[in-house]
Amino acid sequence: MTTQRLPFPVPDERAHLFVDTYADMHDLVEDLVVPDGAPEAAATVLRTARELLRQSYYCYEFSTVAVLHSLIAVEIVLRDRIPDAGKKPLHGLIKQGDDAGILTARQAEYLDYGRQIRNGMAHGKTTHTAMPPAMAVPMVTTSFAIVSELCTAPAG
Repeated sequence: MTTQRLPFPVPDERAHLFVDTYADMHDLVEDLVVPDGAPEAAATVLRTARELLRQSYYCYEFSTVAVLHSLIAVEIVLRDRIPDAGKKPLHGLIKQGDDAGILTARQAEYLDYGRQIRNGMAHGKTTHTAMPPAMAVPMVTTSFAIVSELCTAPAG
């Protein structure tokens, strides 16, 4: 068996379009704080999404993965908050959450938009999507905010 020695990471040339150094990546994600009360599974996923954004300095495409990953955290919390969530797809959870008042219309709209992006990639309709961090950070921030809002809202 041949072993492959991978090179040490080097900054993606596109990273310099939004920061000067890797240390600057911290400024992009410092406000992404995992909310108190988030289920541990969702908290772990949010921390991973935040780290993927930081690592997009080396692998630009990680910013897109961060967005998709952050949606997983929202889905975890929705399943926790929606009675009888079962194995409903995210679309069904969003609709039920909106109908039951667990989600606001704004939250449902943002989540549905994110769901469409996720589905496009998961089902091969969109490939090789490189979402610049300037676009990814607000989307991940929205996931963090929705998780926080769901975790602090009274149970329905």
